[in-house]
Amino acid sequence: KMSETISRSFNAWNLKKKENRFSIFEKDLPELVHLKKEETELLGYRDHPYDALMDEFEKGCTVQLTDRIFGNMLPRLQVILEKIRQAKEPEDSFLFKSFDKKKQWDFGMQVIAELGFDFEAGRQDLSSHPFSTSFNKYDVRITTRIDENDFSSMLFSCIHETGHALYEQGLPESEYGLPSGEFASLGIHESQSRLWENHVGRSRDFWKFHYPLAAAKFPDAFEGIPEETFYRAINKVNSSLIRTESDELTYHFHVVIRYEIEKMLIKGELKSCDIPACWNERYKKWLGVDVPDDQRGCLQDVHWSHGSFGYFPTYSLGSFYAAQFFAAANKSDQKLQEKMGKGDTTDLLQWLRQRVHAPGRIYNSEELCKYATGETLNVQYFLDYLLDKYGKIYEF
Repeated sequence: KMSETISRSFNAWNLKKKENRFSIFEKDLPELVHLKKEETELLGYRDHPYDALMDEFEKGCTVQLTDRIFGNMLPRLQVILEKIRQAKEPEDSFLFKSFDKKKQWDFGMQVIAELGFDFEAGRQDLSSHPFSTSFNKYDVRITTRIDENDFSSMLFSCIHETGHALYEQGLPESEYGLPSGEFASLGIHESQSRLWENHVGRSRDFWKFHYPLAAAKFPDAFEGIPEETFYRAINKVNSSLIRTESDELTYHFHVVIRYEIEKMLIKGELKSCDIPACWNERYKKWLGVDVPDDQRGCLQDVHWSHGSFGYFPTYSLGSFYAAQFFAAANKSDQKLQEKMGKGDTTDLLQWLRQRVHAPGRIYNSEELCKYATGETLNVQYFLDYLLDKYGKIYEF
């Protein structure tokens, strides 16, 4: 029954997203929500039915824990966002000039090779939407897409998916084929992609080495653009309607909005037909944007159409773990960022191999975090990272 409903729901979502009409998708969604409610009763939970669904993606994750994390995080993110809104915006128009597709591909391949992607155990190809998949640690595939008028799109998707791939390629060989040889959780997996994309790929040190290479490859776009101007541009904060196009600060408002809606749906506190209004109200409240249509609103993600309720929180958890891992790696080797400025991320990868990749699934997320960093998840690392980074970029 679940498979039939998901198949029908996915097709309805795909069609209605193109037609920009939520109304027909909502005929299938209530049935899917009803089945997910039944699933929670079969799986079992202690306090909240949504706990059962989150546990499928992130073992031990509960509404109580997630509410506490987001409740602590969001007001502080909003303070940072308000300061940014009052500051001068970085100039970024040069990122949207014409960039030859072949040159973009070559530059992306060069970068991911430097980061440590093993082309003897994987490959990169093109697809309509970037993703990574692993058949085993010896065959890890990643894909990207190229936008001729957006320098950031392909490059950062390459680095993001490479983060996922490096994790898969670093899983313990001795545990191959066993549960202990698999990745710890989706949140930990996302931490690896977010760490490489944001803490490395969007860092000032990374571009000390790579900006001259980019400027040489794309002289028409970057001629006369100082490295600091480029760095500020790739880290520009802008309230967006689309989750996947958002910056690393506002991204978490997108996640929380979906999390709140899912919780209410599963507990019976929100009807499917009321999703658009609820969605639009929260986007206005948290991000200050008006949602013009359902395509750029509640129909933008595929997750609900294939029943992945409980998945969204893992995206934010990944960012929080990433900040803590990166801080711990830098504490163990205070020259890591200096090395990054010379194009060398070998020691960072080795630290992650030993502390995060090698344990496989021996530990759950919290245990792995403590093993790697000496303490369980502490979101202050993420907040400190944002304050330091954006305080310097926006001068507050």
